[in-house]
Amino acid sequence: MNNRLKVLRAERDWSQAHLATELGVSRQTVNALETGRYDPSLPLAFKIARLFQLPIESIFSDGEG
Repeated sequence: MNNRLKVLRAERDWSQAHLATELGVSRQTVNALETGRYDPSLPLAFKIARLFQLPIESIFSDGEG
């Protein structure tokens, strides 16, 4: 699964640690999400979308289409 987390985080000048705190996850989880080693659970994906005030589909994509 592809995502725009690193770009969205950089646009806000947030560190991985800051984003992790906002989401209630570890910095390692944010790193794994950004590098594509981990796909978020649906509740976490919704939390990320709410935080960035964007639809889930504008943050995450399956790489097709």
